Amino acid sequence: MGEVSADAVTLNLLREAMETVRSSPLGIINTPLIPWCQTTLPLSIDCNIFLKLENMQRTGSFKIRGVANQFTKRPKGLHFVTMSAGNYGKSFAYALKHYESKGKVVMPETAPVSRANLLQEDKMIFLHSYDDLDLIAGHASLGMEVLEVNSDPDVVVVCCGGGGLLAGVAAAIKLSGCAKTRIYGVEPEGACTMYKSFIEKKPVGMDAKSIASGLAPPFAGRLPYELCQRYVEAIVLVSDQEIKAAVSTLYKSGLVVEASGSAAFAAIVNNKIPELEGKNVVCIISGGNIGKDELADFPD
Repeated sequence: MGEVSADAVTLNLLREAMETVRSSPLGIINTPLIPWCQTTLPLSIDCNIFLKLENMQRTGSFKIRGVANQFTKRPKGLHFVTMSAGNYGKSFAYALKHYESKGKVVMPETAPVSRANLLQEDKMIFLHSYDDLDLIAGHASLGMEVLEVNSDPDVVVVCCGGGGLLAGVAAAIKLSGCAKTRIYGVEPEGACTMYKSFIEKKPVGMDAKSIASGLAPPFAGRLPYELCQRYVEAIVLVSDQEIKAAVSTLYKSGLVVEASGSAAFAAIVNNKIPELEGKNVVCIISGGNIGKDELADFPD
């Protein structure tokens, strides 16, 4: 697929993707959107916050949404390759069985795209883990689900790595008519490619390092950047220590959430999102793939 602009992302496209995701043989779950007040989580802000629990999603994260739309748009039986060592790779592998296709997860996200191009020449089709129109449209289904329960949120807070989820959710909400909704992306301080891209007004890369490895690709996606520029209020940053504390706090309240999945929560509890008092707020909990051995490294 050649380069496309943000103009290609329309409400009709996102509605079509929503139906594709819902009818996918991958069994995508319409995950719960629960009020914060129905948990034991601490909250010092006087507002109504809802948690979208993608840690309960098939394969343990939101990534399966975009993967479902990517695979549906391509014929069965092809040979795919991607570069991911995390949640996208897990969803990609899960989808291969259901779509009768072959594929390999051959590289971490830090590998250069040039190597992937060599694999394409070997008759393998490269699927990008965040900078892809079909993927972003699939991720937008998460935003559409939020609106089915909370039709006009004041604020939506979403984690951001390469930007595919943030771009999809933001586009879904804004194109659905929620003009006043403020949408914030959250990145780790040590892996803030979208934050830097906003400053430099173009997609940029960096030597990204964070405990939230799923939010630390080496560069911001081009299409996600364009969509975020159009629909996102701002990118805010959280420290690795704040992310660690968020994982621990969520776990103590019965929610198993990985470091990358807790970034939006960390931003809210550390007062990184402005003017939340009295507002209806949605916090995306994006993934829960964390083992017991990893949890042992987080503060009690």
